[in-house]
Amino acid sequence: MRAARLIKMVLLLQSRASMTAAELARELEVSERTVTRDAQALSEAGVPVYADRGRAGGYRLVGGYRTRLTGLGRDEAEALFLSGVPGALREMGLEDAASAARLKVSAALLPSLRDASRTAAQRFHLDAPTWFREPGTPELLPAVADAVWDDRRITARYRREDGEVVRELEPYGLVLKAGVWYLCARAAGHGSFRVYRIDRFTAVDAGEERFERDPGFGLPAFWEERAEQFARSLLRAEVVVRLSETGVRRLPHTVAAPTAREALETAGAPDADGWVTVTLPVESEEVAHDQLTALGPEAEVLGPETLRARFARDAARLAALYRG
Repeated sequence: MRAARLIKMVLLLQSRASMTAAELARELEVSERTVTRDAQALSEAGVPVYADRGRAGGYRLVGGYRTRLTGLGRDEAEALFLSGVPGALREMGLEDAASAARLKVSAALLPSLRDASRTAAQRFHLDAPTWFREPGTPELLPAVADAVWDDRRITARYRREDGEVVRELEPYGLVLKAGVWYLCARAAGHGSFRVYRIDRFTAVDAGEERFERDPGFGLPAFWEERAEQFARSLLRAEVVVRLSETGVRRLPHTVAAPTAREALETAGAPDADGWVTVTLPVESEEVAHDQLTALGPEAEVLGPETLRARFARDAARLAALYRG
C-alpha cells in the first residue's frame, strides 16, 4: 500500500510544477504528516524531492527528474478509454484504474500538454442516465464486468417472468442504455447472442475457464440491431391519427423517431385543411393515449373507436375545467 502511494506521489509531482502538502494529502487521501514522512522516504531513496518552506511553499522534483514508472497496465489502459464516463467506471469498479491511468499519462506528457485532461474534462461530460429517475447500480455488475474484461465464462441465475433460470454464458460486452446496464452474451455451446438486464441477475459465478471470442462479433453493430428489433417487437397495435403541420413536426419527439418517420413517409397528401392522416404502429392503446396526449389539439385520433372515445372524454373534461 505504501509503495503504491509513494509511486503516486512521485507521479503527481512529476506532472505538476509543485504541490503543497495539503494538495498532496488530498490527492493521496492521507494526512499532511504522512505526506512529510513520505517525502522524506523518497528523498532517502534517491528521488530528489525538494520542500520549499513558507506560505507559498510546497514539494517539487528538482534537476529535471523523471521516473520511468509510467507504463500503463492493461486494466488501466482499457479504463482510460472509458474515462469520460465516470459514473459507469465507478459502477463497474474501474474508477481507481482509470485514475491511475490518467495520472500516468499526465506524468508522461510534455509540460505544455499536461493540462489536456483538465481542459477536456471542462468541455465534455457524458451523463448517461435518463432524466427524472434515480439510477440504481446492479449489485452484481462489477463481477460481470470482470468476466467481460477477462473473457471468462459465468454461471448466472437470471430472473424472468416465469421464474429463475440458470445459464452458462460467454459474456461479450456491456451496454449502458438510459441508466440501465445490459449484458450481451452467448450461451455456452450455442451460436446465438442474447441480451440480459444486469439487474435481473440474482447470482453470478465466474470461474477460471476462458472462452474464445468470435472475431466477427461487433458490440455496437449487435446492439443497434437488437435495439431496433426490440423496439419493433413492442409495436403490436395500430392507431390512425390526423395531424396538423405542427403535429407532424412534433410527432418524432412524441413517439420513436424511426416509427414516426416511416409512418409519415407512407402517409397520403395533406387534406384541404393541411392535415395529414397516418397509420401509426404503437405498443398498446394505453401507451398511444399517453404519447398522443402530448400533441394536444395538433392531433385527432380517428381510430380505433375506443381510443377516439377516450380522447373525446378527455376533451370534455378539459372543456369543463376551463369553462368560464
